Amino acid sequence: MDKKQIDPKITERANVWLSKDYDAETRAAVQRMMDENPDELTESFYQDLEFGTGGLRGIMGAGTNRMNKYTVGAATQGLANYMKKVYPKEKQLRAAISFDPRNKSDYFAQITADVLSANGFAVYIFDALRPTPELSFTIRHLKCHTGVMITASHNPKEYNGYKAYWSDGAQMIPPHDKNVIDEVKKIQIKDVKFKGVPENIHLIGEEIDKLYLDEVEKLSLSPSSNHRQAELPLVYTPLHGTGVKLVPAALARFGFENVFKVHQQDVVDGNFPTIVSPNPEEPAALAMALDKARKVDAELVMATDPDADRVGIAVKDLHENYLLLNGNQTATLLTWYLLTMWERKEMLTGNEYIVKTIVSTELISDIAKKHNVECYDVLTGFKWIAEVIRENEGKKTFIGGGEESYGYMIGDFVRDKDAVASCAMLAEIAAWAVNQRKNIFELLLNIYIEYGFYKENLLSVTKKGKTGAEEIRKMMENFRTKPPKTINGSEVVMIKDYQEQVQKDLKLAKETAIKLPKSNVLQFFTADGTKISMRPSGTEPKIKFYFGVKAELKSVADYDKVNAALDKKIDAVISDLKLK
Repeated sequence: MDKKQIDPKITERANVWLSKDYDAETRAAVQRMMDENPDELTESFYQDLEFGTGGLRGIMGAGTNRMNKYTVGAATQGLANYMKKVYPKEKQLRAAISFDPRNKSDYFAQITADVLSANGFAVYIFDALRPTPELSFTIRHLKCHTGVMITASHNPKEYNGYKAYWSDGAQMIPPHDKNVIDEVKKIQIKDVKFKGVPENIHLIGEEIDKLYLDEVEKLSLSPSSNHRQAELPLVYTPLHGTGVKLVPAALARFGFENVFKVHQQDVVDGNFPTIVSPNPEEPAALAMALDKARKVDAELVMATDPDADRVGIAVKDLHENYLLLNGNQTATLLTWYLLTMWERKEMLTGNEYIVKTIVSTELISDIAKKHNVECYDVLTGFKWIAEVIRENEGKKTFIGGGEESYGYMIGDFVRDKDAVASCAMLAEIAAWAVNQRKNIFELLLNIYIEYGFYKENLLSVTKKGKTGAEEIRKMMENFRTKPPKTINGSEVVMIKDYQEQVQKDLKLAKETAIKLPKSNVLQFFTADGTKISMRPSGTEPKIKFYFGVKAELKSVADYDKVNAALDKKIDAVISDLKLK
């Protein structure tokens, strides 16, 4: 692209950043793009960063579509302005701030603290990096009106992000998230109060760690089982992130004394030097942990992402090889164990519930139904799970919730994904299984034998930049306007369109309203029980396709055969939809 091809609106937006309202380093970076790299200029200025399912997230650099001092400052000023409108009579609003290990996370956290303090907020900021779930806990514990977590979760090292939280410790949902953005759009950069007020900023640290871990410890449902297996070998890696101290501490609180660490990955480093991507969904991220596991014959391997809200695990399969479980399998194990133990301890009263996302396995619903526990379906993103908890506060008891993308929450003292508590509970499940003379994988197979073998897979198609966004839009439009009549030879019997908020039963020729917020998600259900979901990501330049198939599993011995057949079926579905 040459200069003549640059959209004039982009040039106009970039020219604003050449004014003296921006520092010399930023002005030089923008001028360099204008002179030498028009493609980068376009990507940096063609839009403003917006709140998606994970808040504000983007590549670091100069520009309206980048994470930098000014986009963070404007977002924080907009947040401050909105909170003042919501709480006009409050003498002093309160906010909590935490951050992950990424490059510039501490810098962005300090900018956030400065802007909020300059707006009169009492700001409680951690003295060092802390996990997302602890930030959520802190907002609730300190009775803050809002909070901010600086993180890009599991994104590559070039990214950073900004999660805004409400007073209940949950990420913002409509109308609050959109109202904050509306406030941000009104702001001229000269309106941002960058000069902090030190007396309004308070450091917090270990005293909050203790209180948070006290709550995690209370989650244990079988402490005696844990202590019988205190020497159970476990491997844990924080992938250079915030779980480095609190996950081992939580495991110790649960009674586990034989936790092996991957010391190279205990080093806090935003460049993530030992891995390509700090995403526990990707097998490569667990490679070093698996090497350690083979050496120590570990019963369970756990890896958390940089902000410790997601966890990926590996267990031994029937052939003594380590197998990485997917998010649906881990959520299934957690749900089964929680409901089983609540029932055995006679804690179920008929007024309990769990929550899952619409793209997660239907096996979770089946397990809940068997235990007479209500199961809510919500849109992707833990803010929607938190909304259900908020609506049921004081009426029903939340047991746990989860989603296929490796995020889980147990109890309601935190209102976001919590990998710290999840690691502790998964270790407890491993110990409980060993006490039953099984391992976790055999426990999962027994669940499949009882409920049916549900197999899920995910295909992510990345389309970067402005042109990629248009390709994704057209892809969704084509599936929406020309839906398939059959998929892999099985008739499509139901379509759920969350954008149009309508469920179409094709067999009965009946339409039903979907009582969830609008979202660009489309689902196809076929006569043989296959479920296909598709949605553009709210935090990354990709579109995600979720596949779910199922079959009967009569015995543990049949696992390999049925598993291979289900893999083949998913491949056939992908081929039929022409996604590869």
